[in-house]
Amino acid sequence: MRIIADLHIHSPYARAVSKEMTLENLDRWAALKGITVMGTGDFTHPKWMKEIREKLEPAEEGLYRLKAESQRTKDEGSATRFLLTVEISSIYKKGGKVRRIHNLIFAPSVETAEKINTKLGWLGNLKSDGRPILGLDAEELAKIVFDADEHGVVVPAHAWTPWFSIFGAMSGFDSIEECFGTMAPHIFAIETGLSSDPAMNWRLSKLDQIALISNSDSHSLQRIGREANVFDTDLSYGGIMAAIRSHDPKRFLFTVEFFPEEGKYHYDGHSAHTVRMSPEETRAVNGKCPTCGRPVTVGVMNRVDTLADCPVGRKPANAIPFKSMVPLDEIIGEAFDMGVSSKKVKEEYQRLIAAIGSEFAVLLEATESDLKSATRPEIVEGISRVRDGRLKIEPGYDGEYGTVEIFDKADRKNMAAGQSSLFG
Repeated sequence: MRIIADLHIHSPYARAVSKEMTLENLDRWAALKGITVMGTGDFTHPKWMKEIREKLEPAEEGLYRLKAESQRTKDEGSATRFLLTVEISSIYKKGGKVRRIHNLIFAPSVETAEKINTKLGWLGNLKSDGRPILGLDAEELAKIVFDADEHGVVVPAHAWTPWFSIFGAMSGFDSIEECFGTMAPHIFAIETGLSSDPAMNWRLSKLDQIALISNSDSHSLQRIGREANVFDTDLSYGGIMAAIRSHDPKRFLFTVEFFPEEGKYHYDGHSAHTVRMSPEETRAVNGKCPTCGRPVTVGVMNRVDTLADCPVGRKPANAIPFKSMVPLDEIIGEAFDMGVSSKKVKEEYQRLIAAIGSEFAVLLEATESDLKSATRPEIVEGISRVRDGRLKIEPGYDGEYGTVEIFDKADRKNMAAGQSSLFG
């Protein structure tokens, strides 16, 4: 069975997260996006776990669905499945350095999640945030998870983000072994994060046997699925985890990625002075902001360069493919030269989804002929350009997202003049 899974999101009980991120809304938006399996996020938070228990019921092994009374209509069953997930922020000292590491936990059952919550509740305040901050070594966190259930999974989250990740330039480690110690053999996947893609990770031969997964880390409904994983496997917790472990492109088909330049930490920089620099430019100024002389935030591209032992373009024999995409509302907004929150963009998004079936069907599967019959020529052209990678991105840096340009000034002049020949 083909499964699209987004296994890292947050609940309304996490900081800076939309209050609209309810289980009912996640179910509805997953259908719009074409997502089969959603992570619940934040299962350590008592109030969110209460909602999980009250509103979800067991479906396939290790997966849950909305109970009938919570479904969108009484006559409409829920196709969306939920898998129990949480992100833990660990801040602790190791090797003479303060470490700030974020890890994902996947649990095969509510009962396992509750066991983990009991242990973690002894170590910190789980009520304070949906993504709790604990003074807990990543190795010890892994021990707690595996002691609770041998089928539990720990995955380093957004592995390259400068401030809070396993390989982050500001507080991370140089290897999985350095971070997880005796638990390292049990770590079989990392999350690449928005500012890196698999090709960047392929430059490290020590990651060849580590699965590279991609998730949205979404704080709002519109952004679920901006990165995702596509499997051909049984619809079950065990089937999904086995597919991730497998390194088999017949089971783990591909990941859907941001263009990494669009991520908030792709380049180095200092946002206070609008300084954006490539790794080469950073080295030329000894890592200092040219305006104020303070150290810049070293981004993902630079950190990959530092740890890489393989050249750009290298691809391991067992590499899982990936497809880089721009969210559909951003493509429509570019075509209309409007923001994604505008009424016109929202209406065209809904119209196109209704015609094709889901956002992933539009972005990944629909033929040019299907698209031409469903939407305007400039949107069809925008989707085609994104699929081919024909776009310009000013890289993100120091917490600022990169900016995407699909149509340049000449394109817009032609569009304004009604020259539809631009779009074939």
